[in-house]
Amino acid sequence: MPIVGIDCRFGSALAGLGTFTRNLTTELLQRKDGWSYVLFVKSVREEWLSPLLQLGVDIREAPFAHYSFREQADFPNLIQDAGCDLFHSPHFNVPFFCPIPFTCTVHDLILHRFPNEATLMKRLAYRFVIGSALRNAKHVFAVSESTKADIASFYGSGVRAKTSVTYPGASAAFRPQSKDIQSEVRKRYGLEKPFLLYVGNCKQHKNVRMLIDAFTQAGLPGVELVCVAGGIECAHIGRHKDVRFIPTVPPEDLPALYSAALGCVTATLMEGFCLPLVEAMACRTSVLATNVGPIPEVCGEHALLSEPTVTRFSDAMRTLVLDPSVRFPEKLSSAEKWAARFSWNLTASATAHEFRSILERLPS
Repeated sequence: MPIVGIDCRFGSALAGLGTFTRNLTTELLQRKDGWSYVLFVKSVREEWLSPLLQLGVDIREAPFAHYSFREQADFPNLIQDAGCDLFHSPHFNVPFFCPIPFTCTVHDLILHRFPNEATLMKRLAYRFVIGSALRNAKHVFAVSESTKADIASFYGSGVRAKTSVTYPGASAAFRPQSKDIQSEVRKRYGLEKPFLLYVGNCKQHKNVRMLIDAFTQAGLPGVELVCVAGGIECAHIGRHKDVRFIPTVPPEDLPALYSAALGCVTATLMEGFCLPLVEAMACRTSVLATNVGPIPEVCGEHALLSEPTVTRFSDAMRTLVLDPSVRFPEKLSSAEKWAARFSWNLTASATAHEFRSILERLPS
C-alpha cells in the first residue's frame, strides 16, 4: 500500500495554516483511498492529535523549526525513513532536497507585495523557498483562482499548468448559534454593545488602520468595532474610541461571536482566500469587505463589497448597520447556502484526486 506523508508541523496553530492543516488532514484520514498516511508533527502531545492517535495513525515527531538548518538537513531523512511514496506540505515550505515526489499548497503570495514586518533576509529566503517548491512540485494546490493567477504572474505558465484550485472550507461548527449561547459568549468577553466584528491580524495588507478610520468616520453611536486580532503589529495600532482588541479567541467561541455581530468586516488589500468571510456567512452574519483579490470569488453576490478607501468603506459600514434589508432572513439564508459550497470534505476530495493521479504514475 502506498504511503503519503503530510507535514503537520503547523497543526497546533489556532488559526490560518493551523486551521487548514488540521481540517484537511482529519478529512483525508476519514477517506478510504487505498493508501496510508504518516503525519509529521512538532510534538505527538498536541491536543488535536488525540483522536487520531486512538485510530492508530502513524504519527512521527519532526521538531524542526521552519526555515531552519535542521529542517533542511534532517527532515528529508525522516521522510525517507518513514517509507513515504509521496509527501504533501499544506504550505510552500518543502525541504530543498526532498527525497520523494511532493505536492504543496500555496495560500497566498502576500509577501511578494506586502513585506509587513519581514526583514530583507526573510523576504529573500521566502522567495527562494517558495520558488524551489513551485518549480519542483509534482502538483501545486492554490486556495483560490486569484492565488492561481498570482502564481502564474510571478512564476510563469509552467507552474500554472500544474496548479489546481482547491478551496478551503468552513467546519460544521460554523452555524447560527442560539441567543442563549450568544449571550453567554458576549458576557465572557464583556460585549454589551452592538458590534461589528473583524477576525484576522494587523499585518500591513490587512489594512486595519483604514478599517478603524472608516469606522470612526461612519459615526455609529452605540456600536463597537471588535477586532479578534493579536500579534506585535496590533500593538502599533494604538487605542481608539469604541474599538476593542481581543488578542485570542478559542475556535469554539467564534461561531457565537459571528452570530452575535451586526456584521463581519474586513478592509483587506490582498488575500489568498479569507476564510473568516465564509465562516461568517455560514453563521448567517452579514459581510462587508473590500472588492479585491479573491473576495468577490469567495463571497459571490452575498456580501457588501467596497472600494478600499475610507470614504467608500465608511459609507458601506453605515449601510451595513443602518439598512435593515441587509439582514433580511432570506438574504442571510442565501449566504449560508453559498458558504456551504466551501467544505473540508470537498477540499479533501480534490486533494486526494491529485494524490491518486501522482501515485498511479510512479514506477512500481
